[in-house]
Amino acid sequence: MSPLRDIDPEIAELIVKETERQEYQLEMIASENLASLAVMEAEGSALMNKYAEGYPSARYYGGCEFVDEVERIAIERLKILFGAEYANVQAHSGTQANMAVFFAVLNPGDTILSMNLSHGGHLSHGSPVNFSGRLYKIVHYGVSRETETLDYEEIRRIAQVEKPKLIIAGASAYPRVINFEAFYQIAKEVKAYLLVDMAHIAGLVAAGIHPSPVPFADFITSTTHKTLRGPRGGFILCKERYGKLIDRMIFPGIQGGPHMNVIAAKAVCFKEALQAEFKEYQQQVVANAKVMAKVFIERGFRVVSGGTDNHLILVDVSSKGLTGAEAEKILEEAGITVNKNAIPFDPLPPKITSGIRIGTPAITTRGLKERDVEEVAHYMCDVLLRPEDRKLREEIRKKVKEICLKFPFYRK
Repeated sequence: MSPLRDIDPEIAELIVKETERQEYQLEMIASENLASLAVMEAEGSALMNKYAEGYPSARYYGGCEFVDEVERIAIERLKILFGAEYANVQAHSGTQANMAVFFAVLNPGDTILSMNLSHGGHLSHGSPVNFSGRLYKIVHYGVSRETETLDYEEIRRIAQVEKPKLIIAGASAYPRVINFEAFYQIAKEVKAYLLVDMAHIAGLVAAGIHPSPVPFADFITSTTHKTLRGPRGGFILCKERYGKLIDRMIFPGIQGGPHMNVIAAKAVCFKEALQAEFKEYQQQVVANAKVMAKVFIERGFRVVSGGTDNHLILVDVSSKGLTGAEAEKILEEAGITVNKNAIPFDPLPPKITSGIRIGTPAITTRGLKERDVEEVAHYMCDVLLRPEDRKLREEIRKKVKEICLKFPFYRK
């Protein structure tokens, strides 16, 4: 980083510190991953200098012949990856992808049926502090108190009563398989559009580990930086008949110039996801999450829904006398990064919570397998069961660093 050190040593030093944090701590936040050097190189390229409002062959600026090809490649790879009819790769984030769909088919005040944020939904699915909750009438479904899984008959009942114009399937903290066909049938019965937000599980879907929403949804939104292991950004898939509507709503509807460097990085990550090794990676992600859940249960913790089918687990730490915020801090001091997270029917507020969310995508990218994850899970349980023992946290942090050195951060 010689040029950056010369111009701005303060920022250069902070980048070094953050790189070292990622190198020597285990990232286990379910919505994070570690992009390849190829993805990062594409994002840090000269393409960041190019303004390219519009779409390939229909730009408002000259000099777009090469970025046009980049975007075409990204679109085609994405369509192949998911078997989709139409794709838009310009959304700057998953939330903006959701916004584009809302603005395309809804009017302010229309009803949206979505998963309750406190049960595992997402901020952009109707939280009152988000644009979605401010512009639309939001009705929520949640999980069953008994099973902590989705009750599709109850969702159907709510839909029949509320008659939403749009139903959203998808979550940010739900550890089980989502039945997209059931959502499709419910949407069909009440004549609603079906939007699937697959941001968390996109990589699993691409690899065939989780059922695909493509045959059932009118619109599919996602990020590219979670299980898909690409740059931070979003995309939209849809039926061909909605394609031009979505394009117009992304630009000029809610965005200006696309980030062509990020689109290039998306194209690289889509190519990586089309390789045979990617399916093996996603299988390992799920296998590692299942091992993590098993250890926590064996050590006396309550795991929400009793386990996991995907890349994440939710652990109720309240029975051990901890809040989610306390558990997050304790684990970070031990060199393991997770996030506090509400659990279904959580009595504590969102900034405190009764649970933590643990994800395996990033540690699986590093190369950890079941035996390694089992070791890490025991370390996590050790420090959480002895929250006053600072010396233990220091010892675990050293062991975590040894694991990090064994499984380096960067990959080609």
